[in-house]
Amino acid sequence: MRNLKLLRTLEFRDIQAPGKPQCFSFQTEQGTVLIGSERGLIEVDPATREVRNEVALVAEGFLPEDGSGCIVGIQDLLDQESVCVATASGDVILCNLNTHQLECVGSVASGISVMSWSPDQELVLLATGQQTLIMMTKDFEPIMEQQIHQDDFGESKFITAGWGRKETQFHGSEGRQAAFQMQMFETALPWDDHRPQVTWRGDGQFFAVSVVCPETGARKVRVWNREFALQSTSEPVAGLGPALAWKPSGSLIASTQDKPNQQDVVFFERNGLLHGHFTLPFLKDEVKVNELLWNADSTVLAVWLEELPREENSALKAYVQLWTVGNYHWYLKQSLPFSACGKSKIVSLMWDPVTPYRLHILCQGWHYLCYDWHWTTDRSAGDSSSDMANVAVIDGNRVLLTVFRQSVVPPPMCTYRLLLPEPANQVTFSAHPRKSNDLAVLDASNQVSVYKYGDSPSADPTVKLGAVGGNGFKVSLRTPHLEKRYKIQFENSEDQEVNPLKLSFLTWIQEEGFLAISHSPAGPQSVVYYLTVASSETDDEQGQLAVSSSVTVDGVIISLCCNSKTKSVALQLAGGQILKYLWECPSVAVEPWKNPGGFPVRFPYPCTQTELAVIGGEECVLGLTDRCRFFINDNEVASNVTSFAVYDEFLLLTTHSHTCQCFCLRDASFKTLQASLSSSNVSNGETLRKVERGSRLVTAVPQDTKLVLQMPRGNLEVVHHRALVLAQIRKWLDKLMFKEAFECMRKLRINLNLIHDHNPKVFLENVEAFIKQIDSVNHINLFFTELKEEDVTKTMYPPPVPGTTPVSGGPEGRKVDLICDAMRAAMESINPHKYCLSILTSHVKKSTPELEIVLQKVHELQGNAPPVPDAVSAEEALKYLLLLVDVNELYNHSLGTYDFDLVLMVAEKSQKDPKEYLPFLNTLKKMETNYQRFTIDKYLKRYEKAIGHLSKCGPEYFPECLNLIKDKNLYNEALKLYPRNSQQYKDISIAYGEHLMQEHLYEPGGLVFARCGAHEKALDAFLAAGSWQQALCMAAQLRLGQDQLASLSRVLAGRLVEQRKHSEAATVLEQYAQDHEEAVLLLLDGAAWEEALRLVYKYNRLDIIETNIKPSILEAQKNYMALLDSQTTTFSRHKKRLLVVRELKEQAQQRVHLDDEAARGQEADLFSEASSVVSGSDMSGRYSHSNSRISARSSKNRRKAERKKHSLKEGSPLEELALLEALSEVVQGMEKLKDEIRCILKVLFLFEFDEQGRELQKAFGDTLQLMERSLPEIWTLGHQQNTATPVLGPNSTANSIMASYQQQKTSVPVLDAELFIPPKINKGTQWKLSLLE
Repeated sequence: MRNLKLLRTLEFRDIQAPGKPQCFSFQTEQGTVLIGSERGLIEVDPATREVRNEVALVAEGFLPEDGSGCIVGIQDLLDQESVCVATASGDVILCNLNTHQLECVGSVASGISVMSWSPDQELVLLATGQQTLIMMTKDFEPIMEQQIHQDDFGESKFITAGWGRKETQFHGSEGRQAAFQMQMFETALPWDDHRPQVTWRGDGQFFAVSVVCPETGARKVRVWNREFALQSTSEPVAGLGPALAWKPSGSLIASTQDKPNQQDVVFFERNGLLHGHFTLPFLKDEVKVNELLWNADSTVLAVWLEELPREENSALKAYVQLWTVGNYHWYLKQSLPFSACGKSKIVSLMWDPVTPYRLHILCQGWHYLCYDWHWTTDRSAGDSSSDMANVAVIDGNRVLLTVFRQSVVPPPMCTYRLLLPEPANQVTFSAHPRKSNDLAVLDASNQVSVYKYGDSPSADPTVKLGAVGGNGFKVSLRTPHLEKRYKIQFENSEDQEVNPLKLSFLTWIQEEGFLAISHSPAGPQSVVYYLTVASSETDDEQGQLAVSSSVTVDGVIISLCCNSKTKSVALQLAGGQILKYLWECPSVAVEPWKNPGGFPVRFPYPCTQTELAVIGGEECVLGLTDRCRFFINDNEVASNVTSFAVYDEFLLLTTHSHTCQCFCLRDASFKTLQASLSSSNVSNGETLRKVERGSRLVTAVPQDTKLVLQMPRGNLEVVHHRALVLAQIRKWLDKLMFKEAFECMRKLRINLNLIHDHNPKVFLENVEAFIKQIDSVNHINLFFTELKEEDVTKTMYPPPVPGTTPVSGGPEGRKVDLICDAMRAAMESINPHKYCLSILTSHVKKSTPELEIVLQKVHELQGNAPPVPDAVSAEEALKYLLLLVDVNELYNHSLGTYDFDLVLMVAEKSQKDPKEYLPFLNTLKKMETNYQRFTIDKYLKRYEKAIGHLSKCGPEYFPECLNLIKDKNLYNEALKLYPRNSQQYKDISIAYGEHLMQEHLYEPGGLVFARCGAHEKALDAFLAAGSWQQALCMAAQLRLGQDQLASLSRVLAGRLVEQRKHSEAATVLEQYAQDHEEAVLLLLDGAAWEEALRLVYKYNRLDIIETNIKPSILEAQKNYMALLDSQTTTFSRHKKRLLVVRELKEQAQQRVHLDDEAARGQEADLFSEASSVVSGSDMSGRYSHSNSRISARSSKNRRKAERKKHSLKEGSPLEELALLEALSEVVQGMEKLKDEIRCILKVLFLFEFDEQGRELQKAFGDTLQLMERSLPEIWTLGHQQNTATPVLGPNSTANSIMASYQQQKTSVPVLDAELFIPPKINKGTQWKLSLLE
């Protein structure tokens, strides 16, 4: 659905040269045109409009002086730096334009009618006057000469076994004799010049020759291969014309055919069979086709036609038509009318061999024209919902319009078509925001037809319905009507005769104002015309468009775009400069377009499509080159964009990676767009969508979610891009248009939670409006069933730009419960009978389903159904509930209501067998009420309620209740059901205590026993728990004797000693067993020296000092000395080994750096990772394997492996960590010894063991000093940083960085990071005894 848009026109008029032009060729590298005449050869430069070279062939004798000579072919030979010229007299001349040297490389006595070079310029083919073909190499060495007329079909002759022959076919009314009629051959067309035509396939492997057969007088097409072997001959075609063009892609050969009532362009396959056609828009014998030409990429077919003389004084015309094909339909995209006589008569035309859409035309009056076209999509540019998303497609004198808002009609069909008197060349839609559906069409006669929407007094005959019309159908489509046709008047009427496409970029920017561009024929200048409707006294059918103002711009304008919102107009010059056209100012002017920094904007490369868009509050120019490079202002954003469109506040792009991306421009910036387009992984899935290969954007429907794409083969595909969908839904929700949002979300499978999560507070405040707009019980139920606690604005549908959507949190509480309660209240206030099922759903969907309430409401419906017409019966409600809730669960909940009528109602709707539930229900009905409810609750496993009902049944049921309590561990709940002073309370407490004892919870068990008065059991429990205070309390309440109490205290003391609570054990022996000596001994074992002395002096047992205390003190001093010596030795050994390990690691890293330096400059990138990680410990791989095996074993082995993780074995991968851990433990152990050392130093001094005290104090002080000095050496700051981060920087290499990462991975696990923090030594702790210094 694209049209050809004229980008630029290059003219060179009145070339000063002798004679009349006959043919021309184009020099690609120099950009010059070679024109041949009867006088010779000239080289002109169209850009500078000057003649560069003239070669007079008459002076050299190659052309006659009387002007009767003719040049039949010109070919620029790149590798020979020469031009090959063939004359009709038979000479083949090589001409060097630099030296003007001429060389005749060959001559044909019978003359030459055609010279044709292969596309690769390796072969040249000459058609002679003797009806022969001569093939030569590029060095003009003859290969072969053959007759142009051949009797044989060719090597690809069809083979038939007789099946399906004409004689065996049914011939209808013609009868059997038709099978044996001789085929009559029609002679060539009257206007046929009988000259042979030659065309090559694009790859140069085949060529086709069209000649008039001397026997039949009809034209035939023969196909030859590169080896000059005849391949095939075309089937007989009546009225075959001389024009011939082989499609460069190789599939078809185009020619023409005159039929009884029309003239067609027909296509042959390589085997000579016809394959398709299209009809030219002319009557029979009205025109003749002079030439057919395919452009370089096989997308456009140029047809050069000329009117046949009919009347003596009639002015004949010639036409150049450009045809394209899509979906097997041929469209006439451009029609250029020329005069068939005089200066503007066409002599020759050709496509540019390099630029596919550049056409060169040479006229008889030495006028040269060059047109550059490009594809464009003409679509309406409105943003409101009134815009119908129109797309216009030019097809000759018809403009096919498709209204995508109402219907998606695939081409070549359309919604409606506009019929014009002349072929259309340009279409423009109004830029007025409220009149964006109005359009204007510029046709080949430079008339502008304006079509507007609105009330028309009568049906417009120029507007015909397309695919949406038909007999018996009422069309609800509004169609435009022809407002008026306007003629554009030129100051110089000759301009139109010479250049039929004087105006380009027609743009409708105001109600009665148009912009148009004209390129100056005299130089690289352009004129911007502002055309307005000229006032006319008479109300004629045809109006006039007059030039209101004009501005001349230095440079060739190649694009024009306007923004309907900002009224800005941007012009692009061929050099990439962007200009702003100030058309609303009193004096129309042009100024450079500047970026936000104040610098003029210039595209690095010319862009064929430009648009204006507001990005982040700044208006920018967007451009796309024909090489898929996308620019915003003068910054390249992407290099793989195939098409783009600006839609409202969105930028839509299709890329070579077969994706369609959508970006919000409101809060975007250039950097964010560039980052999003350059990144291969798009974090927000909302912006990207996969599309079919080769898809292009056609249009997006404003205020809707439809995005129309066209595939390479021409068919359409409508997608709903997730970004557009969510943006539109958010707009609807902001406007409280819940119905539109809901319908869109339901159709496009968007999670309905977004309706609430988009703005919870607003939704809950407008729940009633939501229900009234939806007004469908089924849709409300659908909304309920999709509800979940997840906030979809944070998970599934985050905003396109983070932080742009305001977060307005709703009320506190669970989301689903809040919505269900709010909607249920609203529905009950609106119409509780109509929304009965939705109200039931709101109960069921709560986080804790309220099934009892639901069942109760259903039961109420069964009792008294409301006489309202839209009310729901109990049976319907129950059926609906069974869809939401499992029938067994519903049956159990109904049973839990203790309402047997409700149970029967549910059971009847379920699949349960009455033989199963009826006996059970009958048994329940016979029971006493409390026991009945107990039985039901027990059946439903509601044991708390069950024991509550059973407790009301009487004492005789208490054993059953106690067994249930024990079975289900319901002790706490059961204790609340009985009074404290009851026997049942005590029995339950004793059972509870015994349960706790079995669980080894001795102290809680003892408390429970003590509370209920079971003191003996409590004493045993406290004794097992080691709670000596509680145990002695229980003993007092039991009134034990002195001996029993002493025995109990000794047992308690033994338990406490086992727990290393020597002081508490000594207290028990002293106070309850009166065993003072044993208490002192326990204190000495616990190193409680001062407490032991207190007891000795309290009970006057001074003998114990000599017998026990002093020996214990000296023994403890020796033990402390041995401990200090051992810890000091261990600390020194570990520290020494740690320094060695670190030195080895540094040496290994240095080796890695040296290896990298040696490899730098060579193919260092080819080294493997393994070669650079030798430094990290070669054993790491083996150890990691063993650890991975250990992790798969039992939990016991895993704990064992965890203990062995830091092995002190030399060479282990984690040896450094193990050493740090061991050193840290030694330091922390010394820190904990300070209080014990101070205590023993005091008693050593007290008993005059000064020497031992000084020895211990000095040893402990030396040990602490050694450790304090070693801390900075062991836990170095540099080593912490080095191990925490990889080695980076300008001197690092890929191998060294990889080695550091590997070392970090293997030797510094994250969980062991605390080992690199040095242990703290509290210097403020006073442990020294100054008396010993």
